[in-house]
Amino acid sequence: MSINNIERHNFQVFNQDFIVDNRFQLIKEIGHGAYGVVCSARFMESPEDTTIAIKKVTNIFQKTLLCKRSLRELKLLRHFRGHKNITCLYDVDIVFQDNDVNKEFNGLYLYEELMECDMHQIIKSGQPLTDAHYQSFIYQILCGLKYIHSAKVLHRDLKPGNLLVNADCQLKICDFGLARGYDENPVKNNQFLTEYVATRWYRAPEIMLSYQGYTKAIDVWSTGCILAELLGGKPIFKGKDYVDQLNRILQVLGTPSESTLERIGSKNVQDYIHQLGFIPKVPFSELYPNANPQALDLLEKMLAFDPQQRITVDEALKHPYLSIWHDPNDEPVCASTFDFGFEVVNDLEDLKMMVINEVDSFRNFVRQPLMENEQTSQQEEFGEQNHTEEAHNNGSIEISADNLPAHRSTSNENTNSERLQQDYNNVISEFLDLEKELEFGLDGNHLEH
Repeated sequence: MSINNIERHNFQVFNQDFIVDNRFQLIKEIGHGAYGVVCSARFMESPEDTTIAIKKVTNIFQKTLLCKRSLRELKLLRHFRGHKNITCLYDVDIVFQDNDVNKEFNGLYLYEELMECDMHQIIKSGQPLTDAHYQSFIYQILCGLKYIHSAKVLHRDLKPGNLLVNADCQLKICDFGLARGYDENPVKNNQFLTEYVATRWYRAPEIMLSYQGYTKAIDVWSTGCILAELLGGKPIFKGKDYVDQLNRILQVLGTPSESTLERIGSKNVQDYIHQLGFIPKVPFSELYPNANPQALDLLEKMLAFDPQQRITVDEALKHPYLSIWHDPNDEPVCASTFDFGFEVVNDLEDLKMMVINEVDSFRNFVRQPLMENEQTSQQEEFGEQNHTEEAHNNGSIEISADNLPAHRSTSNENTNSERLQQDYNNVISEFLDLEKELEFGLDGNHLEH
């Protein structure tokens, strides 16, 4: 089914034209940022008042970086589609408008699961949360990470704003635009060290300090930062810049061991840490005196400065703090590893075609079961088959409550629900040279904040 064979209509979202499937009606504007605009919409042909989020991504065909990021997001959302703790991409569309000269790109539209808010909004609101909430959230993050890592993928940008949450505490990991593949041998991951990765406050020290490669432990560090933020109501390492970020980590975790420091790739950073003198570790029980001791024990293991000593996702899932949730039979791994072969393509025109082809492929992928069921139904009607098989949908409907993945409630039971969500939602001067080194990745290659 071609992306052009769709009837669309137009409405305004944050003063932008949204050209979408005409069976969707705008509910309200949700948000906008550097990469796109989001609204909630109602599927008019659903008997259950199905609502979803529609995200329009613009300007992706103007820069290679943005085009590749969108392609990466599309491919990963397809690969991870169906896991209960990863946001679901229901459908995708790409729109070109005819003008007097050629077809002008309007936008890439992602039809996604509608969640009520993100964890950043929850923490910022100051609403009271209990230890049970923390357990549930961290457990769900780890379940999602187990699935992601099993496909040989690092998320690399875990933070509260990339964790979508519903009122029933169901959590979904989103935003895979910075994800990368990894090798179990960290030395083979060196090519990632000079790329933008992770929002600074949630960035593992091995990324900042040019360790000899890094692994999935970076996502565990980010999860530990999120746990600390839940416990304290604010980010634990809120650095203003690279050097300040390092200082704040050291002020809590203390001076790393010599064996850990030896693996730091920059001699200047080693010298800097040495000249700070010995910094004692601050017990997490002093930072979070009211926290569950088991939560603090897990936090201690997640925020180990040395990635080799950091707890793994599998170990964290078995930690006593999460025992009420832990169920090895409900913590699946991905069936296949993800192919990052497209990352070698850097020609913008080639990437454009890859995005267009991926959109077309995805649309066929989500529609194929519907078309097969419709064909089966017709064959049964004419007596060509004896078995019965219900169609997922009426006619040629492409998105409905029936073909959306079932939701699992966040209780300790394996129950499924088809409820769809409604609404989202100083550095001191003598270290300036060091700061410059850190800011440029310690090897002269610029890293964005």
